Amino acid sequence: MESPIYNVALLSVIDRELDDLSEEYGDLPERIKKIKSRLDDAKIRLKESENILAENKKFASSAKNKLTSLKTQEEKLSKQQFLVRNNKEFDAITREIENIRDEYSKLSTELRSTGVREENLIAKIEEQKKEVTDIKTELEDIETEYEQISNDQNEDVVNLRKKRKDTQKKISKEFMKDYNRVREHTKDAAVRVRRNSCSGCFSAVPPQKIVEIRNNLDQLFFCENCGRILYPEDIDIDSTTF
Repeated sequence: MESPIYNVALLSVIDRELDDLSEEYGDLPERIKKIKSRLDDAKIRLKESENILAENKKFASSAKNKLTSLKTQEEKLSKQQFLVRNNKEFDAITREIENIRDEYSKLSTELRSTGVREENLIAKIEEQKKEVTDIKTELEDIETEYEQISNDQNEDVVNLRKKRKDTQKKISKEFMKDYNRVREHTKDAAVRVRRNSCSGCFSAVPPQKIVEIRNNLDQLFFCENCGRILYPEDIDIDSTTF
């Protein structure tokens, strides 16, 4: 029958194996995260530029209609000037024509600026579209590399996770609490006593404590130096165990 300390030791070895497999990804997960963030930002900038361009075009269309209307009004008033009966009416129409011409001139100037702005926006949008495409390509390449590692590891990871789940069921909640506490500070939460020393930090373990560890396989003992859980030297677990 497997002892409690054996299962804790086995769990520690399984977790180290899972850690090693995870380390094969290197910085890929973080790089993928950063590239996705860059892609999101690039898409937002592109969308903002496209919205500005749409508003620019909307204004240009409205301005052209307004200019046409102002021109029509001016022509109509110019004809009325020759039909007035006194200077007062003539002067009033003249002022109105001048106001229309001023508005026409200002709107024409603004429309020309809008045309230049539209050209600049179109060029900017093309650059931003290329940026989005380039980032997507970069992301696809990294994700392909990540997926390749995942495919290579898939069976091993599945088997290890199943073994971990089965092993954890055999460990008491109290022991798991201690195990998780130690693992927060070190990956190898449980290590063998080897040559009268902790194989985690290589500190000497008192002889009396070694005897207690050997004779009490239903208890947890901790290294006084590093805090790791210690298990007897005759419990030898490696990846071939599972």
